[in-house]
Amino acid sequence: MEDKRNEQRKQWASSHPEVQATRSMKRRKAGHDYKGRCIYMITLAIEGRQPLLGTLCGKDATHDFCWIKTSKLGDEIKMEWKKIPEHYPQIRPLALQLMPDHLHGVLFVTEPLPRHLGHVINGFKKGCNDAWRRLLDGDAHARNTLTHSTPTTTSNIWEWGYHDRILRGKGQLDTMFKYLRDNPRRLWVKRNNPDFFTVISGLKIGDTPVSAMGNQFLLDYPFKIQVQCSRSMSQDEIQEKCYTLLKQACVNEAVLVSPCISAGEKEIMRQAFDAGFPQIILLENGISHMQKPGGRQFDACAQGRLLLLSPWEHHNDHHTITREQCLQLNDLARVICE
Repeated sequence: MEDKRNEQRKQWASSHPEVQATRSMKRRKAGHDYKGRCIYMITLAIEGRQPLLGTLCGKDATHDFCWIKTSKLGDEIKMEWKKIPEHYPQIRPLALQLMPDHLHGVLFVTEPLPRHLGHVINGFKKGCNDAWRRLLDGDAHARNTLTHSTPTTTSNIWEWGYHDRILRGKGQLDTMFKYLRDNPRRLWVKRNNPDFFTVISGLKIGDTPVSAMGNQFLLDYPFKIQVQCSRSMSQDEIQEKCYTLLKQACVNEAVLVSPCISAGEKEIMRQAFDAGFPQIILLENGISHMQKPGGRQFDACAQGRLLLLSPWEHHNDHHTITREQCLQLNDLARVICE
């Protein structure tokens, strides 16, 4: 399957020569026009994940929320981000959130670009690297004062490539703005609850090795209930089953377990989540070591009422879950509950 996906990517790339001109993509949507009008959320990481861009700070007299105190380099990068329209007037920067070792930014391509988006990001990265060299040339000790960490030995501060996320769905842009603003708080929570945000590989469920993130002690709960619903169930049947399962979970102080595949499973687990029940969710996609749960799952993870499990490796490809995978996940849920 992986060989087939690689071959498909090669075939697509060969028919898009403009992509061959830049190797700046880490994740790319096949068939998407990266010169056309679109909104993107861009993520760039510092080489070696060194905290060159700033320092995480907690609430204080002037800040109601956790915040990032930017370094001199961080200030320079903010200016480079704002200067993107000077080179590409077709682009409007909508947001930027610097974190100590990476950044998230939202770019709006308002009209077709003359070059691939990868060239835009490469130009931005070059401007940042030039700023880094100017800072180092201006002060022989700037490296230590800027990073507060092990000095970097390269003039290229960025990891190779970048991640992009295409924002098209209704409400996605507002959701992304909130995510960016909330990122410092999420990092603060993660640092103060490290056990719940560390990816564990090789955990065994029966004979199946899985990767895990969250509260592993949920596996030790004496009562666990599998949530499995047929796709043919009516809404009334789903609600009836939801009431029955939540009642059982409440009486037995049980953990609900499901891959959340069918509409019924998703609805029951959503209502259980809203009601504060602990959950074990099985994922088709694996869990990356740089990954952290999104949205309300992040807070649930910090509170110790969520565990994410996957028997497969993480991938960036977008594809529909197969029937065989559905059966495997439901079987894994059954083993967990037994």
